[in-house]
Amino acid sequence: MSVTFACIDADTLGGIQQITHTLAQGLAERGYDVRVIGLQRTEAPFRYVEHPLYTRHLVAKDGKLDKILPSDGFLVMTSPGVVTRLAGHGSGLRRIGQYHGSYEHARGTWHLGSIRRHYGQLDQAVFLSEADAWQFAEHTLLPNTWAMPNPLREWPARVSTLTTPRVLGVGRLAGVKRFDRLITAFARASAPPWELHLIGDGPEEERLRAHARHEGVADRVIFRGRVHAADMPAEYDDAALLGLSSEHEGLPLVLLEAAAHGVPAVAFDVSGGVRSVAPALVAPGDVDGFAVRLGALMASYDERRRLGAAVRSQAAGFRLDRVLDRWEVLFSHITR
Repeated sequence: MSVTFACIDADTLGGIQQITHTLAQGLAERGYDVRVIGLQRTEAPFRYVEHPLYTRHLVAKDGKLDKILPSDGFLVMTSPGVVTRLAGHGSGLRRIGQYHGSYEHARGTWHLGSIRRHYGQLDQAVFLSEADAWQFAEHTLLPNTWAMPNPLREWPARVSTLTTPRVLGVGRLAGVKRFDRLITAFARASAPPWELHLIGDGPEEERLRAHARHEGVADRVIFRGRVHAADMPAEYDDAALLGLSSEHEGLPLVLLEAAAHGVPAVAFDVSGGVRSVAPALVAPGDVDGFAVRLGALMASYDERRRLGAAVRSQAAGFRLDRVLDRWEVLFSHITR
């Protein structure tokens, strides 16, 4: 059976791309004939799988699509933009539209209108959590919603001791991640020897450094830059807490990865995906509430251990083998 994943950009550094290549390799290992198609060229291609068992294609012109798409099987379109771009292509395929954001985010963008117009015509519309699938079904009258979480690529054998006085913030240093709010909450909640380590790079770095100075914690906010994915397990093992301060998220891999290492998170309650990993939740934008929850967990090793064990148990449902099982259930459901 063939499975084709299509992305606007399949080889750039990003969450959708990592998830797509992880699923492609996993399904290929289970015997599926898998293709990954990128619809535009990447300036700096990133290789997610060292020895892929699937085929990768760059299709910059629509005329090439029909030569590459198989005559049967499944076409997984990873965003509303891809669904629109591939309208009229792959007519013999079972068509699945993914959305990697949340309903809360979609309703404030063009995404919601595009999903309302196009996703109901597909064989399946796939969202990141049961809550998101229900909201899209309820508010856009989609008859074909399905919940499919992002997978964890690896399951760690070790967990953090939660004793290092370190909070992690992981992600691109861009406005939507609102690391300024995390820095403010950290400043209000903490005292030495606690440190906040920000892993990632981006256009907001200098502004965030200035904000840390303004909050009086410049010496305890450590800008680590980009860390290679292979080195991230050690970062989680050396952390006691994760801070997720984004304005919107779907189901962030960083939250799953931290949970798999037994690291509890304080997060703004911005999506069903975030809620599904059960961190310590705070109302969106409530920096004071965030600081209170962060401070309480800093002060209590026992509470960190309790919550860390709970999120690791929850994260087990996102292991790659279990998510691949769910994809196979979806394929069977569509072909019944």
